[in-house]
Amino acid sequence: MSLVALVTLVVRDYDEAVSFYTGALGFELVEDTGRDDGSRWVVVRPRGTAGTGLLLARADGEAQAAAVGAQTGGRVGFFLHTDDFAGDHARMTAAGVRFLEEPRHEAYGSVAVFEDLYGNRWDLLQPA
Repeated sequence: MSLVALVTLVVRDYDEAVSFYTGALGFELVEDTGRDDGSRWVVVRPRGTAGTGLLLARADGEAQAAAVGAQTGGRVGFFLHTDDFAGDHARMTAAGVRFLEEPRHEAYGSVAVFEDLYGNRWDLLQPA
């Protein structure tokens, strides 16, 4: 069996990214290890899960810096599933997360698009 363990998300700054993902989104910090080259191995994931995590990688160079916030070309590229849509939506809104639309209730579930601190688009989704 195979699974996707990590997805890299290029960020401007480790600490601001950790603060957003652990504070506003409620993720847990799984690992934050310094490396010899001055970079860090920083992994966050939704609290209480053992699934796929995000490797927060500080941009290195102009090309990577230009990709911060636009890694999926303006499309929703990340999907955060919840079993408490209303509660998580309210908590995230109170924490300053910017939702781009009002919650929608579709045949597949409740959903609302939000942006992370860099402008990457996410779905908050409670499947039906």
